[in-house]
Amino acid sequence: MIEWILILLVVAAIAGLLGFGRISGAAMTGAKILIGIVLVLFLLVLFGIIAVAA
Repeated sequence: MIEWILILLVVAAIAGLLGFGRISGAAMTGAKILIGIVLVLFLLVLFGIIAVAA
């Protein structure tokens, strides 16, 4: 999922530099949503609510 975040951030940066504001905004919104999901999952694992198989 981290890969998708990085891809969306790169797409947003390139689209922003080329003047495609709506595409940049959509990619940035997608990255923000994924960052939120990753953060919530990380906190759930950190507090032991979700167990990760080793």
